[in-house]
Amino acid sequence: MRGRLCRAGIWADSRLPHEVDHFCKKEKNMNIQIFGTSKSFDSKKAERWFKERRIKYQYIDLPSKGLSPREYQSVKQKVGFTALVNTKSRAYEDLYMAYITPDAQEEKLLEHPELFAAPIVRNGKEATVGYRPEVWETWE
Repeated sequence: MRGRLCRAGIWADSRLPHEVDHFCKKEKNMNIQIFGTSKSFDSKKAERWFKERRIKYQYIDLPSKGLSPREYQSVKQKVGFTALVNTKSRAYEDLYMAYITPDAQEEKLLEHPELFAAPIVRNGKEATVGYRPEVWETWE
């Protein structure tokens, strides 16, 4: 009889080893949030990555909803301020972000969510910016 018991304690018979891992991952209790934009290819890739592994996630549209101040602080603590800012966006230039103080930059970032780099992926207190499947693999 072909099969094995995965970490979640589910008997995955007649599945190949790599299929068992995908089957078991859907049993993980994760609270994934993807903050992304409809125009960002990395946001779409992040959504696809979680869908393929049958991991439930919540998608939040960054330009319309943004991050709450507490969510922002939590993500900033994990990844740092510079990783959160999309320096290549038109809004970055229009708001003269390169020429203002760091405190003013944070204020502008919360007022103008289009300045955020996408996607921002959260799992509880863990967070990443950009397409980072090698990090997401380690999340439980």
